[in-house]
Amino acid sequence: MQDLKNLTQKKTSSVSRFFGYGTRNRRIKPSGGPTRPALSHPAGKPLRRLKLVLLFIAVVLAIAPLCVLALRQINLAGLLARDRITSFTQVAPVPAETAKSRFESANNLLATAEVNGSQMSARTPEGLQYIYTIQGDLQRRVFDCLVKYKVPYGIFVAIEPASGRILGMTAYSSVDAGWAKDSIFELYPMASLFKIITASAALENHKITPESVIEFRGNSYSENPRYWDISPRSRNNNRMDATHAMGKSINPVYGRVASDIAGKLSVMESVSRFGFNQVLLPGTPAKPSQAVEPGNNHDLMLMGAGLDHDVKISPLHAAVIMSAIANGGKMMAPGLTSSIVDGHGVEKETFAPHELRRLVTPETSASLARMLSSTVLTGTSRKAFHDRRGRPLLDVTIAAKTGSIDGTNPKGHYSWFAAFAPIQNPRIALVALVINSDKWKIKASQVGVEALEEFFR
Repeated sequence: MQDLKNLTQKKTSSVSRFFGYGTRNRRIKPSGGPTRPALSHPAGKPLRRLKLVLLFIAVVLAIAPLCVLALRQINLAGLLARDRITSFTQVAPVPAETAKSRFESANNLLATAEVNGSQMSARTPEGLQYIYTIQGDLQRRVFDCLVKYKVPYGIFVAIEPASGRILGMTAYSSVDAGWAKDSIFELYPMASLFKIITASAALENHKITPESVIEFRGNSYSENPRYWDISPRSRNNNRMDATHAMGKSINPVYGRVASDIAGKLSVMESVSRFGFNQVLLPGTPAKPSQAVEPGNNHDLMLMGAGLDHDVKISPLHAAVIMSAIANGGKMMAPGLTSSIVDGHGVEKETFAPHELRRLVTPETSASLARMLSSTVLTGTSRKAFHDRRGRPLLDVTIAAKTGSIDGTNPKGHYSWFAAFAPIQNPRIALVALVINSDKWKIKASQVGVEALEEFFR
């Protein structure tokens, strides 16, 4: 018979303690008879605990399926939302990638394109036929002009304002045959074309109108802002309205418009809105145009007048800007092909106009057109567009701006001409850039005359 003092009690489990029964509820019978633990039914506090635990388990078992279902619904909704967000964020890149392939391929084949009347086309090695938006007669006339005058470097771009179709895009160099290939997408000092952006900043904020008279000092073509500030004695100041100052490209006027009328903040807002320091023309090889914020008032005046050599733009971007002003302020994406046809004669892709952004309001666009009209009538391009007797060479209204500045890449004197016509119903916007050496060949405005004569012939 086993001695009671040698019996060891079993360790009470935490579960049995929680439920309220353990060794204190177990009876040990005297030795000699079978021992059998007797469990009593819980009562009182232990019973309440048991009921709470059972209730908790029942609730958990009841809501578990609902939680699983809810989690599935949340996960599904999350996936759908992610798909929608992804689709929104990927809408732009997909067409841009397609456009990039189309535009760059078409541009690479442009030198080998065939001209059939006014239509130009080229075939890819895969057998696709690119039908260009370019007008063959216009392209040939401008290119022949550049070759005729043996310009060291020359570029021409023309766009249909309402759609963005490229009507002409060519370049030529008499000193570097390889320069022409990518020259349209490279950056060059913008010169006085920047006066358009300066004027836009003031017009958009209702600081000036085309009739506003602006006082200034210094020579009209002075390049030193130190002499531009007005004198307290008003009789010592020069005066000119914003329209004639635009046509004659008066540096002190637009230097003062930038610094004293529009202000740096407004000018830099216009710089951004016009597409500088950003990728503006996705799908094209055009480099982003550059314009660093001026560090002081002197530099702001230089920028406003178009004398900042570090403000650079591609000819394609400049043409798109002129096209947007002609189009009531709406900038359209430039397109080089009207359609792409496969080997079976089936059109695979067709051109569709696409608005990129709004540069200015229609009111500002109309004001700019009025101001730019003076360039050909009384300003820097009057001689180019009139014969010796002062009679206009073209029976069409033209809004235009010239620019002139020295540059280093390539080295030479840069002559810009940007225009659109007719003013009331623009059908063409164009930009010409001619870079001359010490001995001038022609100005860019003369290229503009050739182009507009051919287009409106």
